[in-house]
Amino acid sequence: MTLDVVVLFFLLGVFARLVGSDLRLPEPLYETLSIYLLLAIGLKGGIELSRQPWLELLPQMLACMGLGLAIPFVLMPVLRLLGLSRADAAAMAAHYGSVSVVTFAVASAYLAAHGVPAESHAALWVAIMEAPGIVAGILLARLGAVDAAGRPQRVAWGALAHDVFFGKSVLLLAGGLLIGAVMGEAGTAPIASVFSLPFKGLLALFLLELGLVAGGRLGELRRHGLRLLAFALIAPPLLAVAGALTGLALGLSVGGTALLATLAASASYIAAPTAMRLAVPEANAALSITAALGVTFPFNIVIGVPLYLQLARMLHD
Repeated sequence: MTLDVVVLFFLLGVFARLVGSDLRLPEPLYETLSIYLLLAIGLKGGIELSRQPWLELLPQMLACMGLGLAIPFVLMPVLRLLGLSRADAAAMAAHYGSVSVVTFAVASAYLAAHGVPAESHAALWVAIMEAPGIVAGILLARLGAVDAAGRPQRVAWGALAHDVFFGKSVLLLAGGLLIGAVMGEAGTAPIASVFSLPFKGLLALFLLELGLVAGGRLGELRRHGLRLLAFALIAPPLLAVAGALTGLALGLSVGGTALLATLAASASYIAAPTAMRLAVPEANAALSITAALGVTFPFNIVIGVPLYLQLARMLHD
């Protein structure tokens, strides 16, 4: 297996945290990098989307939404069997039903480095799959849940919908897609030197910071036990199979199938934590973040992405 250079930046961050280094990225830089990556991914997908007939993409869009909705309902009973409360299980399921933009970026860079072409509008799948899993997780948390007085709990759906659909990650991704789709390659050419050429270098810096964060959370695994570790390692490959089979059914290329498998296997640690804190405040946020960012994210970018590419190749043979 050949590691992509950006993955080594992530491992450097983990190592720095484990050895107690004082390495830090300024918080404003982290925020700036996250905004940049979301916009850049959205713009790239939008530019390619401007070349595509929208009606032909409708089956892919519906399939991505269905996959994002289905994953939490499949994971919920498993998580309950592992001993998690309804709230904790629903929150965890929502994180895994949603997707990781950075994992998608790493997978895209890995495919490009290995000369594997993929559908140019794949960033559209990221934007579509962010929200459905979160909504499904909230439904799972609220169905049958009661408050301290034994009354059914209510959800402020208006505030929640605003947070999910107009939160930073979805808004920037969808906004970038729209700008790229409207302006096309010619219209976005003046900003290509900002959003295209430096992308991988800035992604490396972002992964360095995520390595520092993930390294700091590894200690929490001891508090939550082996069951959390096992789930966070076993769930991604199984979900990747579902994503790859969906891609195969849609007639995607090998690269597209690998990307959809990666998205299905990924877990959100940006959009989902924010939405679930608002909708399910009683859930243990550290539990989901530790699994998604501390275990699943490094597993996916180091081992998972090459594995999912091999899976896609096997299915297409």
